[in-house]
Amino acid sequence: MIDKIIQCAKDAGQIMLDAKRPKVMEKEGHANFCTETDEKIQAFLIGRLQEILPEASFLGEEDGQDVFEEKMNKGYCFVIDPIDGTSNFIFAYRPSVVSIGLLKDGKPYIGVVYNPYDDMLFQATKGEGAYMNGEKILSSDAPLAESLAVFGTAPYHAEFRERTFEIAKKLLPLCVDLRRSGTSAWDLCCVALGRCSLYFEMRLQLWDYAAAALIAMEAGCSVTDFEGNPLSYKGASPALCMARGVREIPECFR
Repeated sequence: MIDKIIQCAKDAGQIMLDAKRPKVMEKEGHANFCTETDEKIQAFLIGRLQEILPEASFLGEEDGQDVFEEKMNKGYCFVIDPIDGTSNFIFAYRPSVVSIGLLKDGKPYIGVVYNPYDDMLFQATKGEGAYMNGEKILSSDAPLAESLAVFGTAPYHAEFRERTFEIAKKLLPLCVDLRRSGTSAWDLCCVALGRCSLYFEMRLQLWDYAAAALIAMEAGCSVTDFEGNPLSYKGASPALCMARGVREIPECFR
C-alpha cells in the first residue's frame, strides 16, 4: 500500500511543478493563503487514495473538513496537506512539499512527504524505520551545540509571535544557528535526515505533522509538545522535535 501512496505523492508533486501563476485566495489569519493548485492537488489525492483504501475517511486542509471527528479514531484516516509551504509556492521560494499521513485507529501508521523540487521522497511505516529515496535515515547524534536548529513562526496566529521569538532568541546561543524554511513538514523531515537537530513551532495543525512526525520518530527523534507529552493526532498542537543527540528539552521551552 505504501508504494501506491508514494506514487500518488509523486504525481501530486508533478502537478505542483507544472503549475503556472496560480490564482491565490486568502483564508482566516495573517497571510494564510490557498491557491487553485492546493485545491487541485487535494482533489487529485482524495480521488487516488480512495481507490487505494476505499474505507478510509479524509481530513484535508483545503476541503473544509478541517475538524478531527470522533469517527476518525476508528479505522483508517488519510490526513492531507496538498502543499505544505503555500506561501513559498506562491513566491517561488523553495521548498514546498506534498504531505500524506495515514492514521490507523487514531494513531500514526504511514507517513509520506515529497519535495518535488529536489525529488526527495520521505516515507515511514510505524515500526519499520524512516527512509529517504529508499535509503534508511537516522537523525543526528550530535549535540545541539554542534547543530543547526529550525523553527516555525505559526504565522496565522499573532498571539504566538512574542513567545516564538523569545524562545528563538534564547535558543540561538545554544546551537550553531537558526533556520526557517516556511514548511513544517519539511523541517521535521530535515531533523529526521540529520541536517539539523531541533525543530519547534507553537502551533501545528494535524495535517502539518501527521506524516512528518512519524517519519521523524522512525528516524529516532523525539516528537512531543513543549512539556514532553506525545502529540495527540487529534488536532492542533505545539510541536518540539529533537534528534537523537539532544537528550533533554532545553530550558528555553519551559
